[in-house]
Amino acid sequence: MRSSLLLFLLAAALTAPALAEPAPWYWWVSRDGPGRVCWQTSPGEGWLREPQAFRDARCRVRR
Repeated sequence: MRSSLLLFLLAAALTAPALAEPAPWYWWVSRDGPGRVCWQTSPGEGWLREPQAFRDARCRVRR
């Protein structure tokens, strides 16, 4: 009984990463100038994230 539970927990732990997907990409617009970049995370203070998420690093394929 104990080995069955252990095997089940191991199988569940190994399948979780298979269901994960990459983080979305966003357009970030500078508050101070005309700058605009496509990044997954904030470039820092002074940048605003546009609400639309994208699948690719060029921000072309919408989610």
